[in-house]
Amino acid sequence: MSCCNTTPRTCHLSVAMQIDREALYLIGSYGALCILCCAVALIDLRHGIIPNWLNLAIAALGLANVVVTEGTMAAFTAMGIAVLIGILFLLLQRVYFALRQVDGLGLGDVKFLAAAAIWVGATGVPTLLLIAAIAALGVAGGLQLAGHEMKRQTSIPFGPFLALGLLVTPALQSWLALN
Repeated sequence: MSCCNTTPRTCHLSVAMQIDREALYLIGSYGALCILCCAVALIDLRHGIIPNWLNLAIAALGLANVVVTEGTMAAFTAMGIAVLIGILFLLLQRVYFALRQVDGLGLGDVKFLAAAAIWVGATGVPTLLLIAAIAALGVAGGLQLAGHEMKRQTSIPFGPFLALGLLVTPALQSWLALN
C-alpha cells in the first residue's frame, strides 16, 4: 500500500485499518468454521451422522472464504477439487464395503471431506486425515487403557476427528507454509 499522497499519521491509520479488517475477517470466518465443526462433532457423537446441511454450510463458508481471499476463479478450482476429493473417498468407501461388508467411512464423512477440501485444498487433505487418524487412535487407545474392550467391530464416530483435522490443518498450512 502506498501512502505517498497522505501524511504519515493518515498512512499509519490506513494500514492499521486494513490489518484490522483482515484480522477481523480471519477471526470471523475461522470462528464460524469452529462453530460448524463443533456442531459436526456433537451431532456425530450423539447420533452417528453428519447432517448434509452442516456439510453444505462448511462448503459454502469455505467457498465464500476462497472468493474473498483468492477470487472467483480460485473458487471454481476449489469446487473442482472438492468434487474430486468427494469422488475419491466415495470410491474408497464403496471398495472398503465391498471387501469387508462393513462401512468403514460413512457418507457424511465423505461429504465432510469434500467440503473440507475447499478449506484446505487437495494438498491439505492428507494432513487433515493424519491429524484425524492420530486423534482417533489416541482416543481408542485411551478407551482401551480405561478398560473399554476395543474390538475390530467397535465403532467410533470419525466426524469429531475430521472436524479437529479441519480446524488444525489451515493453521498448520498458514504457520508452517505448507501450501
